[in-house]
Amino acid sequence: MKTLVIGPGGREHALARALSLDPAVTEVHVAPGNPGMAAVATLHDVDPLDGDAVAALAVGLGVDLVVVGPEAPLVAGVADAVEACGIAVFGPSAAAAQLEGSKAFAKDVMNAARVPTARALVCTTAEEAATALDELGAPYVVKNDGLAAGKGVVVTEDRQAALDHAVACDRVVIEEYLDGPEVSLFVVTDGSTVYPMQPAQDFKRIFDGDAGANTGGMGAYTPLPWAPADLVEEVLDTVAHPTIQEMSRRGTPFKGLLYIGLALTSRGVRVVEFNARFGDPETQPLLALLDQDASPLSALLMGAATGSLASVTPPAWREGAAVGVVMASRGYPASSSSGDVITGVDAAEALADVHVIQAGTALRDGSLVTAGGRVLAVVGVGEDVAAARAAAYDGVACISFDGAQHRTDIAAGI
Repeated sequence: MKTLVIGPGGREHALARALSLDPAVTEVHVAPGNPGMAAVATLHDVDPLDGDAVAALAVGLGVDLVVVGPEAPLVAGVADAVEACGIAVFGPSAAAAQLEGSKAFAKDVMNAARVPTARALVCTTAEEAATALDELGAPYVVKNDGLAAGKGVVVTEDRQAALDHAVACDRVVIEEYLDGPEVSLFVVTDGSTVYPMQPAQDFKRIFDGDAGANTGGMGAYTPLPWAPADLVEEVLDTVAHPTIQEMSRRGTPFKGLLYIGLALTSRGVRVVEFNARFGDPETQPLLALLDQDASPLSALLMGAATGSLASVTPPAWREGAAVGVVMASRGYPASSSSGDVITGVDAAEALADVHVIQAGTALRDGSLVTAGGRVLAVVGVGEDVAAARAAAYDGVACISFDGAQHRTDIAAGI
């Protein structure tokens, strides 16, 4: 099977790496990719938001499957353009991707499907936002209705800060606060059959102890030994299946990867958000544990893309655990530093049970340099979370670049 992964970041590097290790995959192509992906795939300089260009590349390469990584191309209709050319594509249509593209749309679907979630109010003016903040109370949760690269959410006790964020957005969803730990559960679906992956947990705040600003994610780990034993079954019954059925009822069937962000609250499981693609950074440790002898990634993705998922073996997992630690550039998440030389990646990858996923990187005069906010994810695997965490941080210790920042408490105490 020939595959083409669309996107430039860490999630796409993890997907390309996993596909390169899949015995059924003969070629891996990526557009546009990054320097790290060059070791496992052929890179093509194509705009991932240009559906016609992506489709033309897929046809020209003769690929069997296109995997659209980021949310922006999905919302822009890249999957539709590829499918129109008769090539299988893993990822929802533009209409179905509105589950991530619009928080208000997602809330409407959840309400129609009776999915447990936070009460929410949609606001388009400062006056509406002020009223909603007072009605729902602190802590205030304000979400940009559109795409915001994982950083469009403000959770604060400061009413003025919440109102300022609301006013800065064209349209916001203001929600009641959900207490309890957050969990990510990915499900692969062809619009009918739904296969869960194993739960993971990511860390959104920039600093240790969940302090500081929200980011796209500073690390993640899987599995979750503390999670309720029936969590996956409950989420399938109350969230995943009802949502997929509601999308089909609306004439916009969802196929691809539905990311379900959950809060395990004092009142039960509640949905925090939906995403329409693999999450970053959870994908990095999850794919590190996928047992591709029992359940090859290409078969899962192709089954979802072609409506034949029921005939494919559900995801199977290797024993042990995986932890990913993100290394970010100076100034992130408010800004990012580019051009800082990165050293030590080869040394980290020489360690047992460690590999490095590149995200915001580039080549300059033969040197690997920073080129974005989240630069790398160092992934460690081990017999349990503690061992995987130790491996990941051993890898982090090998790598340096000016202004590098990372959390030191990813998966601590698990």
